[in-house]
Amino acid sequence: MVSAINEIPVQNLAIVFIPAIPVLIILYKWRMGVNKSLYALSRMLVQLLAIGYVLSYLFESQKLVLVLSALVVMIVAATWISLNPLKERTRPLYMASFLAILIGGTLTLITVTQGVLTISPWYSPRQMIPLAGMIFANAMTAISLSSERLSSELKQHSDYVVARSTAFNASLIPTLNSLFAVGLVSLPGMMTGQILSGVTPLIAVKYQIVVMVMIFSSAGLSTAIFLHLSRKHFEALSEG
Repeated sequence: MVSAINEIPVQNLAIVFIPAIPVLIILYKWRMGVNKSLYALSRMLVQLLAIGYVLSYLFESQKLVLVLSALVVMIVAATWISLNPLKERTRPLYMASFLAILIGGTLTLITVTQGVLTISPWYSPRQMIPLAGMIFANAMTAISLSSERLSSELKQHSDYVVARSTAFNASLIPTLNSLFAVGLVSLPGMMTGQILSGVTPLIAVKYQIVVMVMIFSSAGLSTAIFLHLSRKHFEALSEG
């Protein structure tokens, strides 16, 4: 068993794009917007390379102010993206999303880092930032799904309480599907990465359990808080 994951040379990394070429050709031939896919792939490459350098610096610095600044940036970005499905995005709605991700995500993050993993120091960027990224991203996606579904339900003149329940259930569909599929259909990223790096499967499974419950909790808590804080906005929208 290897003790550490293998380094990927740049020339080997380029090989992974080979299967993407037929997809791009199909998009071009079928006139389905190949430029958008090219842009997405290029942006992904630039963003990941950039964040690789940023994380390397953060991990080496071990400075509390930098870790907290990174977490704030992540929450603000997640807030902004979470409301993309809505045509009408007001300041109170952004504030509701921000507070929902902040409260639901931070509560989950503290529970995991301090109660389960007991990391030291408590702000250790190597553990804190990757976990916060997963938590805030899932809270963002759940809020995005709930806001879109709630808006759609209210436009059909549904009762708010009924629409809220429908929106909350819709927000948890991806998370619940992941819970059902894990171990049977998929081996999630963290578990796969740990196994590839030489960690025994049983240890990797324990960490994956933490991640799955963490994702479920952050999505559910943040969505519930968002739906509560944004109620007046959506009720006004339905009345209008």
